[in-house]
Amino acid sequence: MQILIVGGGNMGLTYAQSFLRSHITSQENMMILEKSIDKAFSLAEKEIGTVYGNPKDCLPQADLVILAVKPQDYTTLFEQIKPLVQEQQVFLSIMAGVKIQSIQEGLGIKKVIRAMPNLPAQIGMGMTAFTASEEVTRIELVTVQNLLSTTGKTVYVENEDFIDAATAISGSGPAYVWYFMDAMMSAARGMGFSESEAELLVGQTFRGAIELYNKTDLSCQEWIDRVSSKGGTTEAAMKKMRQLEVHQDIVAGAKAALERAVELGKLGW
Repeated sequence: MQILIVGGGNMGLTYAQSFLRSHITSQENMMILEKSIDKAFSLAEKEIGTVYGNPKDCLPQADLVILAVKPQDYTTLFEQIKPLVQEQQVFLSIMAGVKIQSIQEGLGIKKVIRAMPNLPAQIGMGMTAFTASEEVTRIELVTVQNLLSTTGKTVYVENEDFIDAATAISGSGPAYVWYFMDAMMSAARGMGFSESEAELLVGQTFRGAIELYNKTDLSCQEWIDRVSSKGGTTEAAMKKMRQLEVHQDIVAGAKAALERAVELGKLGW
């Protein structure tokens, strides 16, 4: 299968490297289309496939085309490549907010898969939600899922609206975690710890808590109950957070991200 990645930015590079590292494809079957000359030269040096600057030289040969460009650039891109696309080609889009129907109409195609990855995909710890148009065959869908799984975990959703929801939870989610970590590091520094000590204390605490959660069937609240002793320090912290409605604020933040994702989809970029 010939794979063409359109856009050699962070996610385009991540996909190319992950596909090759997992041996799910080879350099001979990997193509990257990059309009920036400087970036194209940099990609060529990484030996992750053949790098092209002109879609005429690569797009017609592709079986799977991965659209890894900024969503605001898609209309210009579609004008350039529409005359080159073929009916049997499968298009995988990771452009936030760009609907399947917009891609189908913009390129005059039917087989479209839309996915929402997140940044930890760069280290093989990503979370990707994906869905597909009804014209995509089961074999094609499984093939693409195997590719996406090289960057971490995947979940298929029937309803495209859940891609926007995934954008709000897993797509933007790492920022929520880092925001909370940053607050804890600030607290640690305020208690007298050095920068490096604060980073170690918080980083390892998050890592350990997540690993512990993943290794059991206990819920988050059950773990909170286990670590909270009556009249103890954890109980005092949780009481203050409940008073400040931290839980509700986090939910509200995620809902704001969802609303923005839906709004961007309606704008059609």
